[in-house]
Amino acid sequence: MSRVQLALRVSDLEGSIAFYSKLFGAEPAKRRPGYANFAIAEPPLKLVLIEGDGDEPTRLDHLGVEVEDSGLVHDATKRLADAGLATLEENDTSCCYALQDKVWVHGPGGEPWEVYTVKADADTLAKADDSACCATGQQAADVEPSKAAAGSSCC
Repeated sequence: MSRVQLALRVSDLEGSIAFYSKLFGAEPAKRRPGYANFAIAEPPLKLVLIEGDGDEPTRLDHLGVEVEDSGLVHDATKRLADAGLATLEENDTSCCYALQDKVWVHGPGGEPWEVYTVKADADTLAKADDSACCATGQQAADVEPSKAAAGSSCC
């Protein structure tokens, strides 16, 4: 089953968890320090909440499509590259408390999209040094432009 992912950077993680639990009638599927995600069945949605700065309003972090396995990520990579889109592939990357394979592309407004699969749980929110995953603010600026996902993180 594929589902769309919406990742939000929120200043009040606990308040956001309470709000989205009520909105979708579901509890988070995963909670870790500074992070929570919801696996909503109807509508099919992976909602990711990433703790941001305390005084910053909620903002879009990135968008994604979660797919069932790495083969589907590789198929998407080929399809997107064949369509002329610049892609950044990340395999066996750990971020957002998960080991993932993914490919990044950007929409016409610069919005970062990932097509990804979760292969296993991981112990950290942190990203690999050369990954666009889980980059924030200055971290994103420090990543080579062809590798940056427009200041996004991942999940």
